[in-house]
Amino acid sequence: MIAIIREAAASARSQPVASVLTVLMVAGMIVAVMLTTGRTVGAEQRVLGSIDSAGTRSIVVRAETDAGITTDVLKRVNGIEGIEWAAALSSATDATNIAIPDGPRTPLRYAYGDQLSYLRIPATPVLPGELAYGSPAAMDRLGLTDRAGGIVLTTGEDYGVGGQLQTPDFLLQFEPLLIVPETQPTGAEPVNILVVIAETPDLVAPVSDAVLSVLAATDPTKVTVETSEALAQLRAIVQSQLGSFSRGLVIALLALTSALVAILLYGLVMLRRKDYGRRRALGATRGLIIALLVTQTAILAVAGVGLGLAVATVTLMIGGEPLPSLAFDTSLAILAIATACVAALLPAVLASRREPIKELRVP
Repeated sequence: MIAIIREAAASARSQPVASVLTVLMVAGMIVAVMLTTGRTVGAEQRVLGSIDSAGTRSIVVRAETDAGITTDVLKRVNGIEGIEWAAALSSATDATNIAIPDGPRTPLRYAYGDQLSYLRIPATPVLPGELAYGSPAAMDRLGLTDRAGGIVLTTGEDYGVGGQLQTPDFLLQFEPLLIVPETQPTGAEPVNILVVIAETPDLVAPVSDAVLSVLAATDPTKVTVETSEALAQLRAIVQSQLGSFSRGLVIALLALTSALVAILLYGLVMLRRKDYGRRRALGATRGLIIALLVTQTAILAVAGVGLGLAVATVTLMIGGEPLPSLAFDTSLAILAIATACVAALLPAVLASRREPIKELRVP
């Protein structure tokens, strides 16, 4: 194999004009795809990321205090497939800075679940049930500029401030967010809000139905559900429309490049038919001739892919355009090399079928 690669590289060097043309054709195809489809894919990823950041996978169940939903619902919800994260919140109770009794009131909720580290809350709090965590907005409202201190509820209970939490997009509607984590609920605590995040946007509808089936509310009329199914459908439409355009353009460009590579290699085979005839006369098999031409094309395609990706990436960066993902670049590179090699097969087969006696005959 090494000998074939070495021979193919030497053959490519012996035909500088044809080799440069092949490299430039592959590079041109890569640049064309990157500046069209690549830009579209980058924009698609940016748009989908923006839609996803709005919470396309969230399911929020709101229940009145006497709806009968308790924290034991988390055990049933955790048994549903397709759920990435789930937590329950209690009703809100006003809290103030213990040092400023007449300061602004901020709603505090008890949070139940075993995945509260998702909110940047320690998985094992130092003082369970005695520390509260707040978002930056809650801390500023309470006047806790140092992110430390204490709070007191209107019920008379007080808590130390354990630190700052990070509010994900699907909980922004509850800002300012101030919570006391309860990682080991008894199962009897009333739940006013149940938040469930599906693994993918297309699972929002089935997961929502499954969650509703295990709520076990004593009064379902006092339960409302908010889902991001509309956003999930919008995401699917955007992805489908942009994806279909991208695929069609890539296929067209690959077909054009493969045709040009095949035509160029066919011309080279015809120009060097006596060379292939001599190789056959010296004992080269048809398989060896095919392997040499395909390997030569693969080497030139790799060079073209590298050149094309470099030029396209620099061009997109200079223009401030969104860059496609590494997975897209890798897939495009593999596809371009494979296409060039497939295009080389027909000329390679024709070269392998040159008859030595006919090609070496002197007129």
